[in-house]
Amino acid sequence: MEDSDPGMWDYPEHTEAKHDILGKYLDAWYPIIASGYGRVLFIDGFAGRGVYNDSSPGSPIIAMGRLLNHSAWSRMSHREFVFVFIEHDAENVESLRQAIADFRADWEAEHGPWPSNVKYDVNEGTFTDHATEICDYLDEQYANLAPTFAFVDPFGWTGMPMSLLARLLNYPSCEVFINFMVGFVNRFVTHPHQGSNMNELFGLDVDAILADYDGGDRVDHLRDVYMRQLTDVAGFPHVRWFAMKNSTGNIGYYLLHGTRSALGVEKMKDAMWRTAPDGDYSFSDRLAGIDVLFQPEPDLGPLRKALVKTYSGKKGVIVNPDLQEWAILHTPYRKPHLTQVLRDMEKEDPPPFTANRPNGKRQFAAGVTLDFG
Repeated sequence: MEDSDPGMWDYPEHTEAKHDILGKYLDAWYPIIASGYGRVLFIDGFAGRGVYNDSSPGSPIIAMGRLLNHSAWSRMSHREFVFVFIEHDAENVESLRQAIADFRADWEAEHGPWPSNVKYDVNEGTFTDHATEICDYLDEQYANLAPTFAFVDPFGWTGMPMSLLARLLNYPSCEVFINFMVGFVNRFVTHPHQGSNMNELFGLDVDAILADYDGGDRVDHLRDVYMRQLTDVAGFPHVRWFAMKNSTGNIGYYLLHGTRSALGVEKMKDAMWRTAPDGDYSFSDRLAGIDVLFQPEPDLGPLRKALVKTYSGKKGVIVNPDLQEWAILHTPYRKPHLTQVLRDMEKEDPPPFTANRPNGKRQFAAGVTLDFG
């Protein structure tokens, strides 16, 4: 798709949902990171025009707005926040700069002078070129990157080399949120003229990408290989995927979040569950081969099934934090979902576990352990 396509800058509901997830996650990420570091970096690798056809804000405006309008801004105002926006199309760059200027003018009209600790830069060029420059500079200075959140949201599948992601984000407290356009990748992975692009994207040649493909759903396979590379090459021990499905049930793309923090996984899942889908799209994850839809009243059956299978016969299982961490890192569900399942299970006759609550501990508070039958 070319940038000149007028429909490119429409604002469909699934794009709005993606940005809502980004914003909700940044609401949690900014104060957590700012509490321990003096400098915080946000990189938008495919920043776009800054505004959509219906005047909805793009990701650069969302990222700055969620910081400057944060309820905890006063507690973060002594930290330095740097926003790096990268966009290759010259017309988009001009539009983005104007959108940021308009946002800044509106913010200053309401709040006063722009905070000196909030800096931003709009860079015309490719993500590959500018991210490489950042890495080269750091290498020359023998310096480490500040805690970084990289939003990588291309319109296709090129221009985001795995080796560059690994180099740019191979620092503690760096995270990545990627729009993995698996539909395009699946269509072109074996195309004779796309071998080099696939090699860049995965950090593997096509033969290696498809080496253990068993003939099943190739979309699932490509997702799993890409996630494995984010772990093995880019060094993210925790990589979660969320499928964006259209109204026909087909997967349009995956949202992938890579982090080195269990807390990061928890906050991203919170953001996903709090972004309510409608009839035109849905989010899903999978547990034990069963799709889990992200909806206000989810089916908790897969969580109960996985819980019993994982912990059957085990004694002294600590609810907080061990069981909660298992749910966060190994299931699509949140802590409140786990609590609800445990409450329901304890009401069964007979219950699948015995709860040990020393010193009058609350239902599943810290210190409570479970003996599974």
